[in-house]
Amino acid sequence: MHQEKIREVINEVKKVVVGQDRMVNRLLIGLFTNGHILLEGVPGLAKTLTVNTLAKVINLDFKRIQFTPDLLPSDLIGTMIYNQQNGDFEVKKGPIFSNIILADEINRSPAKVQSALLEAMQEKQVTIGETSFNLDRPFLVLATQNPVDQEGTYPLPEAQVDRFMMKVHIDYPSKADELEVMRRMSNMQYMSEVNAVLSKEDIFAIRAKINEVKIAEPLENYIIELVFATRFPQKYGLTEEAKYIQFGVSPRASINLNLASRAAAMMEGRDYVLPEDIKSIAQDVLNHRIILNYEAEADNVSTRDLIDIVLDKIPLNKSVTFK
Repeated sequence: MHQEKIREVINEVKKVVVGQDRMVNRLLIGLFTNGHILLEGVPGLAKTLTVNTLAKVINLDFKRIQFTPDLLPSDLIGTMIYNQQNGDFEVKKGPIFSNIILADEINRSPAKVQSALLEAMQEKQVTIGETSFNLDRPFLVLATQNPVDQEGTYPLPEAQVDRFMMKVHIDYPSKADELEVMRRMSNMQYMSEVNAVLSKEDIFAIRAKINEVKIAEPLENYIIELVFATRFPQKYGLTEEAKYIQFGVSPRASINLNLASRAAAMMEGRDYVLPEDIKSIAQDVLNHRIILNYEAEADNVSTRDLIDIVLDKIPLNKSVTFK
C-alpha cells in the first residue's frame, strides 16, 4: 500500500519534472524521515520547480521564501505588531509556520536570517517576543543554493549546514531528458496539473513503517566504520587522503545514514537494509559534513572524491578497535 502511494507521488511529479529522479527520491526520503534537505546546483536544473510540484502533490501547507540580502529574521518567523485599537501588541506569525518551507537561494541571506531558520529546523519551535510556538508536524525545510556567482552571498557555516540531513548535488540532465524539457517548454500552451495524493496521515504511516525496517548489526557497524574513517583516516590506511581532511563527520552522520538507508530500503519495497542502500545514500549524507583544508582546494580534491575512496576502501567486514 505504501509503495503504491509513493509511486503515485513520483508519477504525479513526473507530469511536470523531467528526469531528476534522484532529487525526487532524496526529497521523499527527507519527508519520510523528518530530515531537512539542501539542494545545490547551477541555475535552471528544476530545483525550485521540483519542490513546488512535490508540495502540490502532498496535501500540506507550503510556503516559498525567496532569500535576499535585505531579508530580516522577523520576515521569516514573525514579529509583534502594535494594535492601536486595544493598545496591545499582537503576534503576527511569519511564513515559517507551514509544513513545507522552500528556502530559495538560502546563501543569499545574512547570517541572522540563516540562524533563525536553522534554529527553527533544530528546535521545531519559534520564539516571538516572550512566547514560544511549536511548529506544526511534519515540518520540513527544503533549501536551495547556487554554487556559482558567489559574489554577494553568505555561505552557510559548516557547523550549521550539518543540520541538514542531506546535501544533494543536482547534475545536468541527460540528452534525452533535456530534449524532452525543450519540447515541453517550447510549447506555449503546455500545462500540466498535478493531484494531491499524499496526506499528513499517510506521511506519519510511512514514517511508522520505516521504523519497522530492520538493519542488521554488521550493517550498523559498517556505518560506524565509514563515519570513523573520515575522522581517523590514517588508522584505516587512508594516509594520502588524511592530509586533506580537517574535520571528519559529526554523530549526526551516523544517525542520518541509518535513517536514510532504512527509508531507501522501504521505498524499494523491502523491510530490511542492504549494503547497497547505505552506499547509495552515503554521498548525500556525508558530503557536507566533511570539512577539507586549503591543501584539498589547491589539489582540486572534493568531499565527493574522498567519500568514493572511503566507500571503496572500507570493506563491510572491517573492524577496528580504538582505545
